[in-house]
Parts: sequence; structure tokens; C-alpha cells
Amino acid sequence: MKVVILEDEPLAAEKLQRYLLKCDPKIEVLNVLDSLENAVEWIGENNARVDLYFMDVQLIDGLSFELFNRVSVNKPVIFTTAFDEYAIDAFKVNSIDYLLKPITFTDLSKSLKKLKSLKQQFGTNADLKPVIEKIANKKYKDRFLIRIGNHIRSVLTQNILAFSAEGRDVSLINAEGKEYPIEYTIESLIELLDPKHFYRVNRGCIVALDAITDVMVFSNRRLKLQLKKEFGREIIVSREKVGEFKLWFEGIQ
Repeated sequence: MKVVILEDEPLAAEKLQRYLLKCDPKIEVLNVLDSLENAVEWIGENNARVDLYFMDVQLIDGLSFELFNRVSVNKPVIFTTAFDEYAIDAFKVNSIDYLLKPITFTDLSKSLKKLKSLKQQFGTNADLKPVIEKIANKKYKDRFLIRIGNHIRSVLTQNILAFSAEGRDVSLINAEGKEYPIEYTIESLIELLDPKHFYRVNRGCIVALDAITDVMVFSNRRLKLQLKKEFGREIIVSREKVGEFKLWFEGIQ
């Protein structure tokens, strides 16, 4: 497999090359490009030779997303960055995965296995385009079933304030602030909900953007959220989530 790396940090590029060869000694790194300008010129002439790109999102002269407006990049891409606010943008282009720095050997191995699996299912790089588009246009769950006595009702996600977990029990909180048990884990819900509209503020709670009416500074550098309807417990943004939450709340992530 022939790989091209877009990375403006020499140590990061060297580490990635070392991990790639450890994953598969047959991998050939064709080039390491450190800027958009160099990448536009090189890719324009050599794209046909490439099987996979690794692209750092932030290069010395701009974001690597700009490449897709300036040159044809019709091969799979794995993005790398220290900032996860670009994840949604990454999947709007040819991305099959998104690795946060510092990249670990385990994460890189998983990404390469994912690429191999996609190739086995869909054939050549050219045939990967439909699955890449499918990832970019992922459909999120728009309703959940709840049980009220002997009746089953459907609740639209737009009418959900939050999801809350107590141990293994997970509840849906509707627009009226009422709780209903559902047969999902918090982890599985994260994969089903649109990240533009729902955010996991701590280990046991996911909140809807439209449900938040106030954000207050709380103790120990945390945040406290007020929702349209209270449902018997405080909604606290954990300290390690505060920075990411602010980006999401601002609409950047």
C-alpha cells in the first residue's frame, strides 16, 4: 500500500511512519508534505499513485480541508489532529477515520484494519466512494419507543430533553420532564444521536442542545446546566468536558 502523509511537525510525521511500518512492513510512504501549497502541487501530479492519505488537519498555511476545493483527492483519507472539533468536517470529505493526537499504535492499527475491511467489502479505492459518502451522510435516529403501561409510544428526538443513566438503567426525558426507561446504553446512544444536537456532558448524561436554557459556572471548574424542564437531578458538565462542551454549545464542533 502506498501512503502519503500531510504533516507539518517532523516528529509527528516520523512517529507516524514508524507506526505504519510496524503495522505493515510492505507499506511505502511516497512523500511527506508539510503545507497546502506543496500538497496541491504534488497531489495534482501524483494522486493516481496513492492508496491512502494521512492528513493533519492544521497545516502551516491552512486547514487541509481546503485541499478538496483546489485539487482532486479521490482516495481514502485518515485525518490526524490534536483538536476533535473538526470531526464532523472530516466526514464531509473522503475521510474513513479520524485520529486524535498523540496517535497510538493501537488506534492506527484499528484504522488500517477498517480500511482493509472496507476494501474487502467494496473492492478497489474507486469503489469506496459510495461507502465514504454513506459515512459522510450518516442518518441518525429520529425517534425512540417508550412504554406507558400497556401502551407503546414513539417520541421524536426533537421532543427529548436528555438521556440519563443510573447504573445500568437508562431513561429518556421527554419535553415535559417525564422519565421513561429505554433499552439502550449511554455508549450506544452516542452512536445513534446527531452530535450537532446532542452532547454527552458526563458519564451518565446526554443533553439536547435545544433543551438548554442556561449555563452556569459551577464548583471545581465545572458547569451546571439548566434545562427547559427539571427532572429531579442536577446536570453537571464534568471538568474534562468543559472545553469541548463550549465548542459544541457555540456551534464550532
